[in-house]
Amino acid sequence: MTQLDNFAMHDEMDIYVTMRDGVRIGLRIYRPDAEGEFPTLFVASPYQYDTDDLPSLPLFLWRETGPVEWYVQHGYAYVRMDVRGAGKSEGTYGYLDRDEQEDCTEVIEWIARQPWSNGKVGGYGQSYYAMIQWLVAGWNTPSLTCIAPYDGFVDPYRGSAYNGGIYAPFFPSWYAGVRANNIMRPAGRPNGPGTMPDLPGEALAHATYDAWWKERSAYERLPEVTIPVLSIGHWGKVGLQLRGNILGYEQVKGPKKLVVTGMRNTVEAHHLFDTIEFHEKELLPFYDHYLKGIDSGFMEGSPVKLFVRGENAYREEPAWPVASADAVSYYLSAGPTNSMTSLNDGALSTDPPAATSGSTTYAYPDDQWASGVVARTSNGMDPVARVLTFTTPELAVDTEVTGCLALELYASSDQPDTDFIVKISDVLPLDAGKRAAGEQPEFVNVTKGWLKASLRQKDDARSSPSRPFHTPADPQPLEPGRVYKFEIEVHPASYLFKAGHRMRLELANGDSTFTDGNFAHQYLWFKQGADTIYHDAEHPSRLLLPVVSRA
Repeated sequence: MTQLDNFAMHDEMDIYVTMRDGVRIGLRIYRPDAEGEFPTLFVASPYQYDTDDLPSLPLFLWRETGPVEWYVQHGYAYVRMDVRGAGKSEGTYGYLDRDEQEDCTEVIEWIARQPWSNGKVGGYGQSYYAMIQWLVAGWNTPSLTCIAPYDGFVDPYRGSAYNGGIYAPFFPSWYAGVRANNIMRPAGRPNGPGTMPDLPGEALAHATYDAWWKERSAYERLPEVTIPVLSIGHWGKVGLQLRGNILGYEQVKGPKKLVVTGMRNTVEAHHLFDTIEFHEKELLPFYDHYLKGIDSGFMEGSPVKLFVRGENAYREEPAWPVASADAVSYYLSAGPTNSMTSLNDGALSTDPPAATSGSTTYAYPDDQWASGVVARTSNGMDPVARVLTFTTPELAVDTEVTGCLALELYASSDQPDTDFIVKISDVLPLDAGKRAAGEQPEFVNVTKGWLKASLRQKDDARSSPSRPFHTPADPQPLEPGRVYKFEIEVHPASYLFKAGHRMRLELANGDSTFTDGNFAHQYLWFKQGADTIYHDAEHPSRLLLPVVSRA
């Protein structure tokens, strides 16, 4: 405990600030109950500051405020804003639109003028609060001194609503919950305002990356961000937030640090943000340095800290991508590996494929799929029994993969479009007797990738071999039977595959709530046909892995 840990907290509800167009924005202000000028942590969301008093439980995942009183005790004001059209704020909700961003800039400057403010404001918070930070930082608001986006995407199209151009129902399900929380009230109390628009309908109407999404994409302005940034992501948030924290770190131009934790899912990431120990170690030194001018030691040490899964330890690095990683090609081939049961039991090897390695065709939907592409078998629900797999031999040595991954896939379809959903897994050893009895090996999912075939066009200026960057703006139907080379972004990872384990590539045109929870993709009615994956000398489909030398 420091000498600043003795401030009592003053809680002010329903403070209103009038915007440029007359709309009043509601604030809840927590600040030290003492004379003086204090730096401010700023947060904004549609989650209603009335819910701040809820207990910190996984049941209330939108309560993403962290240890507010602890920061106030340490001499920080904390301003919580209900965004336009939500909670106590007037107007119409626009989901990260220009009005919402501009409102934030006006509130930040209002904060800086208050007698209790020292004029410095830091962005704070996770998920939606982190997305707002990325966006507002691009406005170069004078009093916004630094941001620390925890678990937040920079591109709502690619990062949430349309992974790889593939429609994802998470966005409408999330919005349904936000809308219900804003409208519903206990019996005897009037409902909240019901003016929130049909955003899921808007998302469906904008199925490609157009001006509607660009307005809400921080990615478009990240190189303009020059204030200090602490970006904190989690390897377990593939498909929603992870890509944003890493892209954001790469693109901003000011002083910056990157931390990627080993949190495995939404609940773990949410819980970590509620722990004082994490804030004391990672976030408070950052804010103390830039908002209070304290020599907290924050700028000492390496700019990148990664949790290496499998090894289950943090490691500091001088840069991202890590310099010690070399791109290694793992080629797809026919197999079999006899290590598991799948549609094809294909192989994955550093040896280039032979001319006779051929191709693999699968038809869909499979008549054994029971939950998305997960099959119901005599041994229970099986995620790999009825999808394509390509698996390495048992690894002779520990193999670390840290960095960005990509899949170069030669494929054709008898349909004008298809989806590719890619998963990389660590397959654990299985006793030979159990395998002979039909058991499947246990596995750990490491990372995923997605691509809608008709949205395969790349932005060459933003792409690299390890990260193809697509421009999903102009769908190009496939010519049935024609072989195309698809370059698929597989999201970054840091994972140690142990000797005796295997690496596995899973490939299908769908996924499942059984394996992917809320982040599964709807299997649309018109996905009926057959795709062929080519893996011969003329069509060397390969997985590019950033393999780190551990010598």
